[in-house]
Amino acid sequence: MRSRSTLYLPSSLVAMVLYTSCVPGPSVVDARVLRSGPWRFSLDVPGGELPFLADLQYDSTWHLVVHNGVERIPVNAVRVTDDSIRIHMPLFDSEFRGRIMNDSTFSGSWFNYLKGSDYHIPFHAQAGSAPRFNTSVPSAASVAGTWEAHFSSGTPDAYDAIGLFQQDRDHLTGTFGTETGDYRFLDGVMSGDSLYLSCFDGSHAFLFHALLRNDSLIGRFWSGIHWQEPWTAVRNPDFTLRNPDSLTFLREGYDMVDFRFPSIDGDMVSPKDPRYHNKVLIVQVMGSWCPNCMDETRLLTDLYNEYNAQGLEIIAIAFEKYEREGEAYAALKAFRTALDVPYTIVYAGRSGKDNASAKLPFLDHVMSFPTSIFIDRHGTVKRIRTGFYGPGTGEHYLNYTHKLTEFIEGLLAETGSAAG
Repeated sequence: MRSRSTLYLPSSLVAMVLYTSCVPGPSVVDARVLRSGPWRFSLDVPGGELPFLADLQYDSTWHLVVHNGVERIPVNAVRVTDDSIRIHMPLFDSEFRGRIMNDSTFSGSWFNYLKGSDYHIPFHAQAGSAPRFNTSVPSAASVAGTWEAHFSSGTPDAYDAIGLFQQDRDHLTGTFGTETGDYRFLDGVMSGDSLYLSCFDGSHAFLFHALLRNDSLIGRFWSGIHWQEPWTAVRNPDFTLRNPDSLTFLREGYDMVDFRFPSIDGDMVSPKDPRYHNKVLIVQVMGSWCPNCMDETRLLTDLYNEYNAQGLEIIAIAFEKYEREGEAYAALKAFRTALDVPYTIVYAGRSGKDNASAKLPFLDHVMSFPTSIFIDRHGTVKRIRTGFYGPGTGEHYLNYTHKLTEFIEGLLAETGSAAG
């Protein structure tokens, strides 16, 4: 095992050094004249143009705010040098590297280093107010409501989902909820009989197209340049997926949760440690690369801050995509800082459901990141939640938050001595 004192350079930093060395000498473009205000970005994916909107501002330094529906993602790591611009997205190890053409145009590639050093998608950015999707056909159709959706039907990759859409005139927002999480904040338009939705958050680069045919949607979904699949949906306000509390359970022969992993601060952590004795404990299986884990972490942070004094503790078990341990620790510390996480984070190794299942043998399997285990003061597992529906699911998220708070308060109200 490598010493943790060894300095590791994340792949994005190595790429920055290599890229900078290739930039020509003095440029004829004065980057300071880049226009502040609204910009429209578009990624060139196999399904066509994947657009999103943002605001670029200069206030002693450059700042970007990415828009997805009601979501706003502030991006402070923006560097403008001569005729080049680099925008490093927060939390996720991805960045835009572009060449400035004039005050209102720059283009280049978006690199997602967690998918490999050669994973990149061409992009173009244009200043000025503009619609997310360049469509101008008015639509009399509304797809607002709940839909029963099926992806990759008839294949080994098939899965079901709930389409949750809101529509204001032609403006369309919403998401898809699956048994392993949701597709976060989708934003787009109904144009004639066509649906267009997209999302970009630094990790997800999602594009959805569909045609409305009578009471059905027939479409295709692209995730970056590495995945695409067909999907269909029909209106069904009563459609539900399997209960997320029924998908993962303790393996036969296990009646409690037990592990011992190093925290990102260097000490070894186990739920049997004295600090967790007679406490209500949530064990969160997660990764800093996972947008649904980010959403759940924000909720768990709120719960910890509210109920820690009453006996709530949380341990996050992280599985990371970096091959080198030093990079994994650096990513987790950045994740903790960015989200102001107050509870303990331990590192369990490389991401992957098979590895997670091997490292957590008390679970029958790990189906999703995140997965959360709820343990009472006696050390008894009361509930295991697979996946997470975040704020992009609207009422589903609000209902879950309310019910989870009641559940935690009920566990905290119980008395007794924890198992030794």
